[in-house]
Amino acid sequence: MLWWLFHAFIIGHIVFGAVGLVSFWPPVVGRKGAPVHRKWGRVFTTCLLWTGSFAIGISLCTLADPLGTHPHLKDAVFVRGIFGVMMLYLAILTVNLAWYGLQCVRNKRDHAANRRGANLILQPVLFVAALACAVEGWLIGQPLMIGMSVVGFATVATNLAFMLTANPGPKDWLKEHLKGLVGAGISVYTAFFAFGAVRLMPEIALNPILWAVPLVVGLSIIIYHQVRIRLSLLPRARQGAAP
Repeated sequence: MLWWLFHAFIIGHIVFGAVGLVSFWPPVVGRKGAPVHRKWGRVFTTCLLWTGSFAIGISLCTLADPLGTHPHLKDAVFVRGIFGVMMLYLAILTVNLAWYGLQCVRNKRDHAANRRGANLILQPVLFVAALACAVEGWLIGQPLMIGMSVVGFATVATNLAFMLTANPGPKDWLKEHLKGLVGAGISVYTAFFAFGAVRLMPEIALNPILWAVPLVVGLSIIIYHQVRIRLSLLPRARQGAAP
């Protein structure tokens, strides 16, 4: 039963993840707010939420039976740590960022709504998952797990900083929307590249460079667009300062 459930989760994860990987780019490179941006943004967010949910199922099956779900690998401790604990953490990170990014744009005129329901609950959930990843990495001697957990801690801190701000700036919701959904894209690209490499080329799977490439690309996209948002606000600031 567990074997069939595990592979059903994998199929769903691959199908929705593949569409998510492709649908990430039209909103990034297209005109912001245009129909194409909104359409593909909805596709991307939906796919990422399902991809993360299926990954949670995969990781829980792995934790229940590490070698039964990964018979090609022989080290149960390694499988439990990487495919169980870290994958669970990355899955929760993906869901957190995708949902948060969606709520930022939905609630742009009602900031208090960002502090309700799943959006709020996902923050301590991600914190616990990141802490578990860091502790497990320390226990089994996998520094990569410790390093990756930092992303989760930073995500929770920055999400809550925005959510708990009483009066955010006029475009802060847009910056956070961008951070959330591009961050979710980074998470899913990292997972697909890295976990796929474990199966295809296990000798390079834990190479930090492999994990760093999606992070660097994603952060570059976030920084570029946040700079553009800040520059777009300058004319307003000058008009407000004019006598």
